[in-house]
Amino acid sequence: MNRQEVEALYADRNPLTGILLKVISVATFVAMASLIKAAGRVPAGEIVFFRSAFAILPILILLAWRHELRSALKTTRPVSHVARGLVGVTSMGLGFFALTRLPLPEAITLNYAQPLLVVVFSALFMGEVVRLFRWSAVVVGLIGVVIISWPKLTLFTDGSTMGNDEALGVTAALLAAGVSAIAMLLVRRLVHTEKTATIVLWFSLTSTVAALGTIPFGWVPLTGGQAACLIGSGICGGVGQILMTESYRHAPMSTIAPFEYTSMILGIAVGFFIFGDLPTIYTLVGGTIVVGAGLFIIWREQRLGLKRGQARKVTPPA
Repeated sequence: MNRQEVEALYADRNPLTGILLKVISVATFVAMASLIKAAGRVPAGEIVFFRSAFAILPILILLAWRHELRSALKTTRPVSHVARGLVGVTSMGLGFFALTRLPLPEAITLNYAQPLLVVVFSALFMGEVVRLFRWSAVVVGLIGVVIISWPKLTLFTDGSTMGNDEALGVTAALLAAGVSAIAMLLVRRLVHTEKTATIVLWFSLTSTVAALGTIPFGWVPLTGGQAACLIGSGICGGVGQILMTESYRHAPMSTIAPFEYTSMILGIAVGFFIFGDLPTIYTLVGGTIVVGAGLFIIWREQRLGLKRGQARKVTPPA
């Protein structure tokens, strides 16, 4: 399908509805991250369990309402789904660990490295042709990531517990972005043969089971408030996934994707008013560079007619 056919497909849709749903989904994912941060120092595997298990509830309700529940798990590629799930749950665990160690704005902004790494990995592992303009945007974006990360990474040398925690948080966030980029490539392969509902449900179930395997590594008893925060984060994750998927039914990916970056504004606002986190100049400058590079890549891919909308529909952010 060429770009003209894609645009024709959405000609009778409402782009404003798509944009609204996308922005609401971004706000829901920021709420998810905020609830996880509010829960405090809970082990990452335990967070992943609550995030995955309770995300299944709104997904099952939607599938039942659409009369798709019986067919949701039917697949001829269970191994591919499990592999994608294990990679995805690793990314989630690293991302949630970063959330417990970093201010909310930095944890969210560092996740923007993921689309940059998708371009790199697509060229290295999938043989995708990436030309000078996109390589330049990737390099500029990664410079922005270095600007955000460098002050925290240098804390490894100061010997303080807080400094080491923040440095570990940045390291985990960057690893999460890299592993998430690999998950994106696996999803791209699945969307050629699998339904969105099948990919999302298999991922949630695989993540839940995999998270249970971390119990021997030290889950902690939760207070009522912590349990409520983690259950709420799971429900927000499921609802956000549904809203994000629905947004792409109303407008092309090139119209919707740039609004992903509203999470930076929301993250700064929530971080300041709820957690008292002030974004550093490094976060603001580096984040602006990363966002600019990401927007350029989206624009360039739209011009080149690259089809990544389906993968975006079913990939849950960290």
